[in-house]
Amino acid sequence: MLKIGLAQLLVEPGNARGNVTRMKEYIQEAVTKNCDLVIFPELCIPGYFIGDNWDQTDYMNECISLGEEIRALSENITVIFGNVALEKGKINPDGRIRKYNAMFIAQNGKFIAPGRSPYPFYIKTLLPDYREFDDLRYFTSLTEVATERHAFPEDFLSPLHLTFKNGDELIIGPLICEDSWDENYAVKPMSYLNDSYDIDLYVNISNSPFTLGKPERRHRLFGHSLNRFKKPAVYVNCTGVQNNGKNIYTFDGSAGAYNNDGSLFYEGFPYTNELVVLTFDPDTRSFTGMKSISSQRSETASIYEALHYGIQKFTEQAGIRKVVIGVSGGIDSAVNAALYATVFKPEDMLLVNMPSTYNSQMTKSLAEESAKNIGCTYAVIPVQDSLELTRKQFLQMNLTRNGEVLSSLTLTPFMEENVQARDRSSRILAAAAAAFGGAFTCNANKAEMTVGYATLYGDGAGFLAATADLWKHQVYDLAHYLNTEVFGREVVPQGSIDIIPSAELSAAQDITKGQGDPLIYPYHDYLFSAFVERWQRATPETILRWYDEGTLEENLHTPLCITDIFPGPSEFIADLERWWNLFSGFAVAKRIQSPPMLAISRRAFGNDLRESQIRPYYTQEYERLKKKLLQ
Repeated sequence: MLKIGLAQLLVEPGNARGNVTRMKEYIQEAVTKNCDLVIFPELCIPGYFIGDNWDQTDYMNECISLGEEIRALSENITVIFGNVALEKGKINPDGRIRKYNAMFIAQNGKFIAPGRSPYPFYIKTLLPDYREFDDLRYFTSLTEVATERHAFPEDFLSPLHLTFKNGDELIIGPLICEDSWDENYAVKPMSYLNDSYDIDLYVNISNSPFTLGKPERRHRLFGHSLNRFKKPAVYVNCTGVQNNGKNIYTFDGSAGAYNNDGSLFYEGFPYTNELVVLTFDPDTRSFTGMKSISSQRSETASIYEALHYGIQKFTEQAGIRKVVIGVSGGIDSAVNAALYATVFKPEDMLLVNMPSTYNSQMTKSLAEESAKNIGCTYAVIPVQDSLELTRKQFLQMNLTRNGEVLSSLTLTPFMEENVQARDRSSRILAAAAAAFGGAFTCNANKAEMTVGYATLYGDGAGFLAATADLWKHQVYDLAHYLNTEVFGREVVPQGSIDIIPSAELSAAQDITKGQGDPLIYPYHDYLFSAFVERWQRATPETILRWYDEGTLEENLHTPLCITDIFPGPSEFIADLERWWNLFSGFAVAKRIQSPPMLAISRRAFGNDLRESQIRPYYTQEYERLKKKLLQ
């Protein structure tokens, strides 16, 4: 029997010494618990998302030196861990020093390697370069190594043969993250190892960020392969928060052990740092003891866990101890206030309501109610005087050119809406945050981000956009979850849930008259999701074709009937083009300048969805369908 420790480790990107300090504590714990083998995540020493710090040779050398310290601790226990490896003297075509994303195996104070590896470590074979991943920018794959040596990748793919002090032997199939998700790759490491060797146990080390549905998809795909191969496996992932500058990702851990039929034997509790100790029988190739599988979570529960953990860890890393939140009385600011209240003490939160003459007494009361429900500090700072000052200054403005007096600039009502929004964030919230000793938040949601329904340098500003990857209907679901499951009482005011969403920036946005935002919820959530989150992203041509075929509701997965929203094709097309022009037009510029956001969905704005500022485009087929429908 072998005792195997799965180290669900907090990995802090760019803090190699801190990560190794935690690794040493886990190794000591594993030794104390008589483990034969302890396994750590991918790139657990340097971290994963460290940007172009991968080009800092000094940091790379530091990581390698720290890896040597881990090797020295392997006299009484076998240690598997992920780290960067350098091939000095080897320069890539871009002029950078050759780097590998590698798995190191330390036993008896030495590094050992898969039998046919040309290096004393296993090199990651499949390097993802989609979504938030940019591995090909920094690392060289085993496939490229094989090509350079005029060989096939399979020539270097081989198992690890480990012999332990009790005499047990184990043939391990080494895999690094993507190497197990090989269904769309020409080279299939897991399949090749299975077909060529008699593997006892697959070991996958990962540094895999959480997104909605990803754990379930991992179990399904991994389980399917293992059931086909009839081999068991362990999966080790890290916890923590890492970012690529624009997107902040939570890492949920969720370490797992799989039986040889692909079923889960053990699943680590998400966002928990722990050493999981499992007993494995090499003779029967099975895990023994009590099973432990986390209960299935709802989508909203998973969203809450990720947001709570992300806010907590990101603010810790940034050294932010106090927050200022602009509250309007609406659902977005109320949910953000409640979210931050799960992380910060009430005395470290300041909620600020900034009304003008356009804000109703209803929303002003709801804003105050949010603060009372949380028990935090509250302030009212009106913006009407500053709006009047801006109007006066523009009226008194003297425009001249070459001594000639020109007519004054005129502020339209729409421009005055933006003046209010910018005054609230750029002046009041920024000043309040400085005086309070904290930072102010951005309360945007994904529907607003999609079409730029926010003011640049106004309500689109802040140090973090915690809910910017949530569609509006998810914000509402989260409001109910916070009240019923997290707090067990009404913290998000019911009035904020019931009220019509409205910016309240002009007389034409009077909620007492039912004058809300121009977005139709949840229809536009589902429409915009098709623009953004589908792997094969929809365009107006796609949408119009579905509309023409009568399959729009089915393909958008919207609960609303389109004919209940739009009387006919002309209204539908006008709405579609309005939002497409904004989404692919000026909204891109707004998104580029938006705050970092917590990534939750299968595709978040930022480095996950990379955009160019180009003009909105309509295909010839779209124009044909449009003409047909409007005739």
